[in-house]
Amino acid sequence: MSEESKMWQCQVSSCGYIYNPEKGCKKSKIPKDVPFEELPDEWKCPLCGAGKKMFKPL
Repeated sequence: MSEESKMWQCQVSSCGYIYNPEKGCKKSKIPKDVPFEELPDEWKCPLCGAGKKMFKPL
């Protein structure tokens, strides 16, 4: 997995959603191969609604 396509995990204790750029996010209509850093600033976790600041790289 290249540096640009690393996965990010939601750090909300009851969530743990992992954004995988190789899959994208169907619920948010994010196509595959979009790096986390390129997601819109207003993007929210599809499971718990947390903002991007609550995500850490894996």
